[in-house]
Amino acid sequence: MLSRSFGWMLLAVMQAAGVSQQPAPPPPLSLADASQRALQQASAYQQALADEQVAALDVTQVRAALLPKIRSLSTVTYNKPLTAHSTDPAFIAQNAAREYQSLIGAEGSLDFGLRAAVRRSYELLAAAHAGTELARRELLRSLRESYFGLALATAKRGAAEESLSAAEEFEKVTALQQEYGEVPEVDAIRARLQTAQRRDDLEQARVQETIAAAALRVLIGYQSSDALAVSSLTAEPSMAEIERLTPVSIMQRPQLVQAAAQQRAAREDAAVARAERLPSLTYSADEGFDSRSLRADEIRQHAGYLITASLRIPISDWGAARARQRQAEIRAESAARQLALTQRDIEQQDLRAREAAASAVRRAANARAAVAGARQNAEISIARYRAGEAPILEVTDALTTLAQQRVSLQQALYDFEVARAQLQEAAAP
Repeated sequence: MLSRSFGWMLLAVMQAAGVSQQPAPPPPLSLADASQRALQQASAYQQALADEQVAALDVTQVRAALLPKIRSLSTVTYNKPLTAHSTDPAFIAQNAAREYQSLIGAEGSLDFGLRAAVRRSYELLAAAHAGTELARRELLRSLRESYFGLALATAKRGAAEESLSAAEEFEKVTALQQEYGEVPEVDAIRARLQTAQRRDDLEQARVQETIAAAALRVLIGYQSSDALAVSSLTAEPSMAEIERLTPVSIMQRPQLVQAAAQQRAAREDAAVARAERLPSLTYSADEGFDSRSLRADEIRQHAGYLITASLRIPISDWGAARARQRQAEIRAESAARQLALTQRDIEQQDLRAREAAASAVRRAANARAAVAGARQNAEISIARYRAGEAPILEVTDALTTLAQQRVSLQQALYDFEVARAQLQEAAAP
């Protein structure tokens, strides 16, 4: 009973002192965990996976066209004439009034375009596979930008809170000095305006943080009620992290792999269209019987092999096949131009990312020094103001400069994270 009473007394003292039990903040979600969650959500990447599976099944179907098809066919025909008591068949196309047929065999075709169609399907499968990898990388790129965007918004909100705290403290000091007649009223008004501006900056930062968190929740499948926190941006980026990232060969990039496969598929499509103007052969080979009775002697008498072959020689289709061939050749030429354009674009992307990362490193170092200088400047300005050696405008300008430099530093750190992630993607095999 005594310990329980002491517990209640301790709780009452804590509540009276304004101490409340706050829920522990959630552990930060790592970028790797966020990537795994994003890949499992409904996205263009999941659609690309489905397209790749469809392309693989197309390969199976086209490759099967090269092989003979095994089938069994059984047919029963009853052919009764209108004349009573007649045993003759009513339709001259039939062999008897009753006909029983059972055949088992294979059929197929020999076409110059079949192998080209198989090669085309394989190239389309390779293009679909590269498209899946490309969709995966684009999804992860969007995820990284959202992840680092939330880290940036959180850092800006923290910087805004620090700036507001400094402005409020200065406002209190100014209000006390004005109350004792040490400074004019206009200084207190300007201090309140400075606090109002910093409070507005904080509200905007909170809104941006909420928007960034919502964008990340969409990608990783979090509900709006799920707590979300991410890791902080790299505090001190360095060029060493950039120099060790060596891009792989451009031809190994999924964009170029996909474009090259599409070009080869267009060439095979032209070969398929060209084969439509060449002869083709269809055949069938069967073993079985075609009898008017199911008696054993009748079946033996009418059992045997049935082999047929048909040669098709195209003469004229009024230019339709030639037009399809020309269409495929034009698509192949267009794919070749797209391949060259994609290669140049990737080269420029790598150069831009490396320069952006190097620039972010320099900007971050400059902004870090500027923040330290701006903080020292604010402290000196406040001290000078208290001593009556500086006007209040010097203090407000110093506080504004400090807030701006904090934002510049966080922006430089964000730009470094994005550029480094792009270089890491280029270096991935």
